Amino acid sequence: MKPSKALHTSFKAACAAAALIGMTVGVAHAADVSNGKALSDSHNCAACHGPGLNKPVSGEYPRLAGQHASYIYWALRQYQIGGNNPNFGRNNAIMAAQVQSLSQSDLKDLAAYIESLDGSLVLKK
Repeated sequence: MKPSKALHTSFKAACAAAALIGMTVGVAHAADVSNGKALSDSHNCAACHGPGLNKPVSGEYPRLAGQHASYIYWALRQYQIGGNNPNFGRNNAIMAAQVQSLSQSDLKDLAAYIESLDGSLVLKK
């Protein structure tokens, strides 16, 4: 076998192995809305975001109910990352303290719960 053909065959085998590993490692987490509710209750999210996470106690706090889970998840991750990373972090001491102990799976559960809530959030079309 020619060296270039052997290299090509080895490369294809390595790519196939990497794809197979990626499929087994990257198993998606199905969000658990009931765990998200439990997390919301235990972290007392309603203290700032109001009843049903839809009536904030102050204009400084966002209305969360009905917000897209993907947005909520990344916002919570940004609070975990914090202000030390200007490209990704959000700098809010209260929120950072609330989410530090949560796993990424917990964040996905919490985000799914928030998305499941009926809210008066207006999405522009």
